[in-house]
Amino acid sequence: MNAALSPRFRLASWIVAIFALAMFAVAPALAVPAFTAKTGQPCSACHVGGFGPQLTPFGRKFKLEGYTMDAGTKAFPMSAMAVSSFVTSSKAQDTPPADHYSTNNNFSLDQVSLFVAGGIGDHFGGFVQLTYDGVGRTFSWDNADIRVTDHVTVFGNDVLVGLSFNNSPGVQDVWNTLPAWGFPYTSSALAPAPAVGTMFDGGFAQSVLGTSAYAYWNDHIYTEVGLYWTPANRFLIAMGSTSGPGPISGAAPYFRVAYQKDYGNQNFSIGGFGFFPSIDPGGDTTTGKTDSYADFGLDASYQYIGDGDNIYALNARYTHEAQDLTATALLGGAEKSNNTLDDIRFDASYYWHNLVGGSVQFFNTEGSSDALLYADNRTLSPRSTGVTFQIDATPWGQGDAPLGGRLSLRVGLQYTAYMRFDGAGSNYDGNGRNASDNNTLRIFTWLAL
Repeated sequence: MNAALSPRFRLASWIVAIFALAMFAVAPALAVPAFTAKTGQPCSACHVGGFGPQLTPFGRKFKLEGYTMDAGTKAFPMSAMAVSSFVTSSKAQDTPPADHYSTNNNFSLDQVSLFVAGGIGDHFGGFVQLTYDGVGRTFSWDNADIRVTDHVTVFGNDVLVGLSFNNSPGVQDVWNTLPAWGFPYTSSALAPAPAVGTMFDGGFAQSVLGTSAYAYWNDHIYTEVGLYWTPANRFLIAMGSTSGPGPISGAAPYFRVAYQKDYGNQNFSIGGFGFFPSIDPGGDTTTGKTDSYADFGLDASYQYIGDGDNIYALNARYTHEAQDLTATALLGGAEKSNNTLDDIRFDASYYWHNLVGGSVQFFNTEGSSDALLYADNRTLSPRSTGVTFQIDATPWGQGDAPLGGRLSLRVGLQYTAYMRFDGAGSNYDGNGRNASDNNTLRIFTWLAL
């Protein structure tokens, strides 16, 4: 019965979801089509480079407060986004990356999204994103973050407290150093990419539901704890999603801590995070065992905002994943029950007048070898190393955008160069393919309205 839902049930589910969010978004005094209209501020007030998703201190505060900051503007409570690109690699891929595409030199409409965003009063707000995947040609729900917030006084200190209900571990974070919102901010499913990543790096995006409670002390210290669980399969199918790497057994704990300090036109943060899911791999429960993961790490950021003429941003993240693959090993998918992954990312950006910018990211993944888990590459290891470069232009990054400030546009060029890919620099698959064969140029447009 769960394998396929009737079109009537699927349509009803989407209508209910959109209607429910639209109802809270069109509440008196807080009817907003986009957060720009809601705050009365240009995109550059909230976003580094005049375009999302990287947040300035003002943008972080807006999100932490539950998206309730209001300039008294009333407008249509929805907005839309579209991303398209051209992708070419140094050498054609062995097989097409998706149906209806060739092995190289592909144009694509990567995604089209509808956002419903707003709030009620001073304590309740959020957003839900619904997306058409132009590569997979499917509809699904995307990022969602609904919040309830308030201010309390504890031992004479102001504390912002809140609850977040969301569908992706880390999507509620405001420092944009975690995978849910991290660089490169936009990518294409048609580009070759390493096969291995940590569970925290998008493994459960849109395949779980979670609730977390947070407290932000005196605008400096942030603490958060939460739980994530896998909803019923019928619900996931209706929302165009799956259970990801496998349904979570029980609930997966999540924590986040951070310290932020502002120094006028510059700020920095340092923090830590953890996510601990146990899953039935691929939904298989025949072994009576589960796979358990412990993802924890450190992150940091620095921003120099200045007077808007010259903007600098630095972000860093290190994630260690300890894997207990008891179930997978019993099913014949892993040689060893215990493996590890280590992932490090560092990116730096510069923007001139929020109009033109450049970014570079170094990334490296290491881990223990496993003859079954990584059987598709010659070295039987998950090692990948590379650098991504990006230049982009945001014509209305300083404001005065068309259509009453609603229209935003970014055009950019990305180039990713690999030193190692799925285990090695040369002949990594045993069939003569080198890491550099996957070097990829991507030209993209990103439109928001």
